[in-house]
Amino acid sequence: MRTFVFSLLLTLGVSGGALQAAPLKDNADIHQSGFVYCVSGQISTFNPQQASGGLTVDTLAAQLYDRLLDVDPYTYRLMPELAERWEVLDNGATYRFYLRHGIQFQATPWFSPTRSLNADDVVFSFQRIFNRQHPWHFVNGSSYPYFDSLQFADSVKSVRKIGSHIVEFQLKKPDASFLWHLATHYASVLSAEYADKLTKEDREERLDRLPVGTGPFQLSEYRAGQYIRLVRHPRYWRGVPRMPQVVIDLGSGGTGRLSKLLTGECDVLAWPAASQLTILRDDPRLRLSLRPGMNIAYLAFNTNKPPLNRPEVRHALALAINNQRLMQSIYYGTAETAASILPRASWAYDNEAQITEYDPQKAQAQLKALGISGLHLQLWVPTSSQPWNPSPLKTAELLQADMARIGVKVTIIPVEGRFQEARLMDMSHDLTLTGWATDSNDPDSFFRPMLSCAAIRSQTNYAHWCRNDFDTLLQKALRSQQLASRIETYAQAQAILARELPVLPLSSSLRLLAYRYDIKGLVLSPFGNASFAGVFRDAGAEDPKL
Repeated sequence: MRTFVFSLLLTLGVSGGALQAAPLKDNADIHQSGFVYCVSGQISTFNPQQASGGLTVDTLAAQLYDRLLDVDPYTYRLMPELAERWEVLDNGATYRFYLRHGIQFQATPWFSPTRSLNADDVVFSFQRIFNRQHPWHFVNGSSYPYFDSLQFADSVKSVRKIGSHIVEFQLKKPDASFLWHLATHYASVLSAEYADKLTKEDREERLDRLPVGTGPFQLSEYRAGQYIRLVRHPRYWRGVPRMPQVVIDLGSGGTGRLSKLLTGECDVLAWPAASQLTILRDDPRLRLSLRPGMNIAYLAFNTNKPPLNRPEVRHALALAINNQRLMQSIYYGTAETAASILPRASWAYDNEAQITEYDPQKAQAQLKALGISGLHLQLWVPTSSQPWNPSPLKTAELLQADMARIGVKVTIIPVEGRFQEARLMDMSHDLTLTGWATDSNDPDSFFRPMLSCAAIRSQTNYAHWCRNDFDTLLQKALRSQQLASRIETYAQAQAILARELPVLPLSSSLRLLAYRYDIKGLVLSPFGNASFAGVFRDAGAEDPKL
């Protein structure tokens, strides 16, 4: 994926083929006309299709774009979004969607739509991803990490328009998870008319940098590493969003973001550190929401590098990790120890799965029996907080200390930004501290992106682990529409993972959100992203400290 950085303000739009910088507006009125959402992260694209997670998917996608389907954050059931209804045909090999009428795209300084959403937009959005011969497939790189990890380009036979508001997907074989993947925020629907305009202007790269969607908010300003300003989409199909604007503050992390929340510079703090919970709970001006999350934190072993290519070595190292200490020192009661790469909320979670025991003496004995001594490993770790881990560097230090107790030296390699895209996939690392979060309740959204053979090429399989028998089970589970059959197949897949241990599950984290007392209407979803359309400031709320 080709990255980009532009520190220009977009309020004056595009003219003469160049972005025109505008003077920065005074933010003094933001608390009157909107709210400030503080989160750490970096932007490499505004198009979720080309992202492998992070800020674009976790925060921006639900504001800028819509999908064919949505997931109810309370019942975990599929819901209509751009598609008002759908049909499953041919035992799950054909899916037909009937689109809503009158859904308007955002009018921005760089594009003025002349029509509402129709089947052409859906066909364009997905043919670009699935069809390697499509003229847009290689624009801004040909990487669509989530869908690449699922091998969708090889499994989707066709995406075609069969009416002005009817779209049909034909698969080469049945796939029971297909609807769930279209409900993720990676499956955002773009404007085909906007793409046509950019093609005529020979400026195709702008499609993913200057976004146009049907979501409740549209891009107004962006300064790399500082902030993103969104303004409401006045013709949003679900009704005008309650707040005129949202500023997403990217400018500080850790205690800096907490300070901004306490002083009122931030109205909402995403992913507060678990160690800050006491402060947050004790301040009467703040509110805290917690929900189970569809996420997993794990340690990935590079199974292509000796001696980590041996399962018995991986099991020995796992015995050295004091997971209970991680729970106490990192999560402060906001996570549970993981026994599987599936969170307990998943319907395919194996209740027989066992958490790896902590036994450093046994770990030492096993390594000695394997003839391994003086082992020196590099542990790569992101520097910023993640949905599945509020303090990755501190976690790495605890793992480093655990390994030292059994005579294994671990060097921590902090990596900024989209670390897995930068260097992880050249296979030079030994260990990777990472995780996965999804806005899908289908277990396929964990198994294939994290551990399938195809996910090595799509740069989401950090263990570089590939087993044909494991992939065969995943494909078998997709062919069945019977839940009981799929549960049984996924249990077999989890048994393989328990034996092979390409990744060591560490924890499944609660989703946390802290916000000021007068902010109302925030929805905290277990799947991550949630729209800000219903957020408002209660002018009548009395300051608890007055």
